[in-house]
Amino acid sequence: LNNSNYEEGDEYFDKNLALFEEEMDTRPKVSSLLNRMANYTNLTQGAKEHEEAENITEGKKKPTKTPQMGTFMGVYLPCLQNIFGVILFLRLTWVVGTAGVLQAFAIVLICCCCTMLTAISMSAIATNGVVPAGGSYFMISRALGPEFGGAVGLCFYLGTTFAAAMYILGAIEIFLVYIVPRAAIFRSDDALKESAAMLNNMRVYGTAFLVLMVLVVFIGVRYVNKFASLFLACVIVSILAIYAGAIKSSFAPPHFPVCMLGNRTLSSRHIDVCSKTKEINNMTVPSKLWGFFCNSSQFFNATCDEYFIHNNVTSIQGIPGLASGVITENLWSNYLPKGEIIEKPSAKSSDVLGSLNHEYVLVDITTSFTLLVGIFFPSVTGIMAGSNRSGDLKDAQKSIPIGTILAILTTSFVYLSNVVLFGACIEGVVLRDKFGDAVKGNLVVGTLSWPSPWVIVIGSFFSTCGAGLQSLTGAPRLLQAIAKDNIIPFLRVFGHSKANGEPTWALLLTAAIAELGILIASLDLVAPILSMFFLMCYLFVNLACALQTLLRTPNWRPRFRYYHWALSFMGMSICLALMFISSWYYAIVAMVIAGMIYKYIEYQGAEKEWGDGIRGLSLSAARFALLRLEEGPPHTKNWRPQLLVLLKLDEDLHVKHPRLLTFASQLKAGKGLTIVGSVIVGNFLENYGEALAAEQVRIRHLMEAEKVKGFCQLVVAAKLREGISHLIQSCGLGGMKHNTVVMGWPNGWRQSEDARAWKTFIGTVRVTTAAHLALLVAKNISFFPSNVEQFSEGNIDVWWIVHDGGMLMLLPFLLKQHKVWRKCSIRIFTVAQLEDNSIQMKKDLATFLYHLRIEAEVEVVEMVRKLSLRSNGPPSPISYPVFLELHLVWEIVIAVLGPPQAQLVKDRNSMLRLTSIGSDEDEETETYQEKVHMTWTKDKYMASRGQKAKSMEGFQDLLNMRPDHSNVRRMHTAVKLNEVIVNKSHEAKLVLLNMPGPPRNPEGDENYMEFLEVLTEGLERVLLVRGGGSEVITIYS
Repeated sequence: LNNSNYEEGDEYFDKNLALFEEEMDTRPKVSSLLNRMANYTNLTQGAKEHEEAENITEGKKKPTKTPQMGTFMGVYLPCLQNIFGVILFLRLTWVVGTAGVLQAFAIVLICCCCTMLTAISMSAIATNGVVPAGGSYFMISRALGPEFGGAVGLCFYLGTTFAAAMYILGAIEIFLVYIVPRAAIFRSDDALKESAAMLNNMRVYGTAFLVLMVLVVFIGVRYVNKFASLFLACVIVSILAIYAGAIKSSFAPPHFPVCMLGNRTLSSRHIDVCSKTKEINNMTVPSKLWGFFCNSSQFFNATCDEYFIHNNVTSIQGIPGLASGVITENLWSNYLPKGEIIEKPSAKSSDVLGSLNHEYVLVDITTSFTLLVGIFFPSVTGIMAGSNRSGDLKDAQKSIPIGTILAILTTSFVYLSNVVLFGACIEGVVLRDKFGDAVKGNLVVGTLSWPSPWVIVIGSFFSTCGAGLQSLTGAPRLLQAIAKDNIIPFLRVFGHSKANGEPTWALLLTAAIAELGILIASLDLVAPILSMFFLMCYLFVNLACALQTLLRTPNWRPRFRYYHWALSFMGMSICLALMFISSWYYAIVAMVIAGMIYKYIEYQGAEKEWGDGIRGLSLSAARFALLRLEEGPPHTKNWRPQLLVLLKLDEDLHVKHPRLLTFASQLKAGKGLTIVGSVIVGNFLENYGEALAAEQVRIRHLMEAEKVKGFCQLVVAAKLREGISHLIQSCGLGGMKHNTVVMGWPNGWRQSEDARAWKTFIGTVRVTTAAHLALLVAKNISFFPSNVEQFSEGNIDVWWIVHDGGMLMLLPFLLKQHKVWRKCSIRIFTVAQLEDNSIQMKKDLATFLYHLRIEAEVEVVEMVRKLSLRSNGPPSPISYPVFLELHLVWEIVIAVLGPPQAQLVKDRNSMLRLTSIGSDEDEETETYQEKVHMTWTKDKYMASRGQKAKSMEGFQDLLNMRPDHSNVRRMHTAVKLNEVIVNKSHEAKLVLLNMPGPPRNPEGDENYMEFLEVLTEGLERVLLVRGGGSEVITIYS
């Protein structure tokens, strides 16, 4: 397009885009959008952000640098450093010796497969869009939602924190056992108490190390990151030393003799020679070993241990070498209980028990396959190191998959090859000797290394210290990221940091939790704990990838193509299996912790919409369920009222009768579908904002207050009746549509000058009937109880006049499930005509209720064809012409005088309260001192006419009108039924009765309203029920 006509100073739109100029504020030009995207940079993380923050001087801010780290430096090496750790140097030889080469190989292979499958899933998630700084927590939370994200994020945080404790314990073990054994504070000569003393040493030194490391991290995280390369170099040099030593052992094995008594391994820490005797000045004298097993170290005739007497002391090579064939002995497992002596099965030994001596090398912990899995698994964790540095990467979507998978392949090869090399080069009793007692206290893996065992000892010490510092650096930042997301309210304080971004409070909490791990003091007990938390994290990474893949959400377009939902499910299954294999009780505890965090975030946390996979899963599940519901109408056994509650709003868009929602919540008890609908009269384009505000603010808040779980739908329509019709027709979706409409009685319809109110009501009744929906009309709704009120006694009376599907039976049963109505009793009344056998009807009704499993009191009321003129005594006969005249009087009163002021029929023993018909408002009432008859009588009419003679002039023509016979019959029925209902149910807490249908001829609508008024006179709470034409209750199971 030619842009030559562009005017200077026009900042809002390009003249060539004048067609869209009115939308430029909400819909920017493509060029400006692309410009913003091109200038986007990831938030830097780790050392970079803090170094820059500390280097900023006042008035001078360094420009943001584009991350430049590549795959090798940014992902591969950090993953190597985090994966290789303390377990490789301190426990892998022991795992191989205890489990045997075959089972150890299986343990390592399973753990490596778990992390590889997790890395594939993580790569898919990490390459599905730009990954801001935040790494694994960001990926999980945005893929699975705030609840899962918070739960798994905290599990990952706890795992990282306990990893710091494990690394510190490993460093202390190397320091006290292999570097400076004399530094131990607590000592014991008793072999049984020696382990307890060692644990106390670990606690003291571990706490000191932790304080020192926390100070280093607090002073400046930059130093931790600058020394990371040195620590990584130590790891690599140590591993290369192992390979060099293994190769050298094939032709020149190192000399590390192991002293054996029979087939039992002896500790060489305290013995001078591996022999019972020694030569001094050409004299044979007892050795130190003799003194350990005999009651005298000076005389050969001393009493000695029986096993010591019958077995010879021999020396075997601790490192036979790669070509020795020792691997055949090390193939099989050798699990032992705690306190057992480590033995060489192939060595000769006499079958004598002997006593337990502290010079033997003993098993310090009961071993099993599952225990070894839990101890080894932390050595393969650390695969998230690359994704945690995503903010520092030049191209995170390319670097994270390649670097992470290459690092896992490298470490897996190292672990698997080391398992074979250890089994092929080292004697089995030495492998099972956890602390190197048989080889003069040397680190077992160090005995194999070349050129010296100290290469491994020093290298592993520094690498372990470095790993601990890395954990203490990463864990607080992870907690800070969770706190800043504001999904867990009580963690908000940990989102605060120093001026340079250092998370001080989070660091203190991390140190406190790590101290708990250090107080456990045993590397073998801490390792399974962090295994649980890491496995939980990896499980949900796999779940996130599988869900996103199966749901095929439009935004799921990862650049990493080599993933599949089956691989993710396999990884998830392995994670779950490893959790229960390594420690089922730890697994349950970890799941309970995650579940509690999930529930806490669900109920108390801030609501976040992150476009997560769980929301997509909910949509897919809802779609599947709706399609299943479409397969056919619900069976009678599954029928429950799915409510459409029609609310009326006043001019200020407030709900007029909130008790209607209260009643709906009591009826539903939180189950099934509830749709709250209302109509705003007006034009949609003009009133859409009002409708949205009313829906979001007024109605939804009221629904929350009344604990109504459902949906809200407002319709803007030109006419109220049309809007209600639209709601009844269109609410719901598929099989989840309403089958019952709940509405209130039009209060004061007689006093209203506008007839539209009651005409709208009748129109709604007709629409509901045409749609074959059930209808519940609550009269005197303001008198209905709130959710905090509870009836301690009372009755729910059901007047079952005609059968319309069993709604009248089902509703009181559902109401009694709620605490408000729970203590009420159900009474069911039915009406018998003259030709009916009332005794048999009562028996049949009781049997019917018994089969329905509904407990209720049954009563049959006889309706005779005589109208009662007195409240007590036998009914008086009245002729049909008289009743016609009464009907005429009724019409005169309605047409001329307005609504009568005394129509409420009461029990003969109660005073009459006068209110305007159908009004729910509290109005002034007056009391007649005279007894009021149950119906209008001729005498009463004459008395009324005498009092109001002036008002009756000029209406003689009306007296000459012939009333409609059907209306007379209906009025007669309404009066008679009302007389009976009031007599029986005037004290009932709620009265349910059948609602007659509207007349086919609209001209009789007003009479229909009158009939309903007369039918329900004198009752405090009434629920008119009209069935939808289908059976809703059954006696069958």
